[in-house]
Amino acid sequence: MLFGICNLSIVPIRAEPSEKSEMISQLLFGEHFTIIEKQKNYSKVKGFFDSYVGFIDNKQFEEIAEDLYERLSTSEPVFSGEIIDFITNSTNDYFTIPLGSRLPFFLKNEFILNSKKYIYDGKVFSGKLQKTEIIQNAFKFLNSPYLWGGKTPFGIDCSGFTQMVYKLSGYSLFRDAKQQANQGEVLSFIEESEPGDLAFFDNENGEIIHVGIILKEYHIIHAFGKVRIDTLDHSGIFNAELQKHTHKLRVIKKMI
Repeated sequence: MLFGICNLSIVPIRAEPSEKSEMISQLLFGEHFTIIEKQKNYSKVKGFFDSYVGFIDNKQFEEIAEDLYERLSTSEPVFSGEIIDFITNSTNDYFTIPLGSRLPFFLKNEFILNSKKYIYDGKVFSGKLQKTEIIQNAFKFLNSPYLWGGKTPFGIDCSGFTQMVYKLSGYSLFRDAKQQANQGEVLSFIEESEPGDLAFFDNENGEIIHVGIILKEYHIIHAFGKVRIDTLDHSGIFNAELQKHTHKLRVIKKMI
């Protein structure tokens, strides 16, 4: 079994082993994974954080030893808390990292990635936050453009948005909306929900296709064109700009 870690800011995870293939998700700096199959140019990987499977370019990660993978898997994660910031290494090279990058074994503004020491002076997130603080993290992504497979403030999809907000708050969600809909506790009515709960929406075939984070006073923040705030009612999401409902409500879930 082989293992790897993302040593670049943002690496695309693709559906097939080709740069022309659809991007289905992303790895952020510091995320580690299992290498299921290593081919000539691409590797099929399974992320530790959400068990998501896809292909990444062999030039865009470093292999790590199994014992390091295990230590990363059992250590308390620390994530970068700035929209974008940079890190420096021992030779003063600097690299940009986006919000939610993992800083392995972070201590006193230093961390180690595969035996290389880096310095990071920005804000960090670690441990579980209170439910009320989840909304503050959601607002960090406000107006981020929609990007299928994206997970950063520079491009994000609906389930990537909810996953990253919960990740920064110390909780794990699966990658896709339909997977996230299988987590948590079902609530019967919007009135039972609290800010930070998730609302899921389906299509005409009953398939979960969208998710957002409930705010107070019947509002929701979600990624649709961009990360935006709209009204939530018993029918679904009402977009005031379009003067119509854009998504049909299926279920509300309490995750924490």
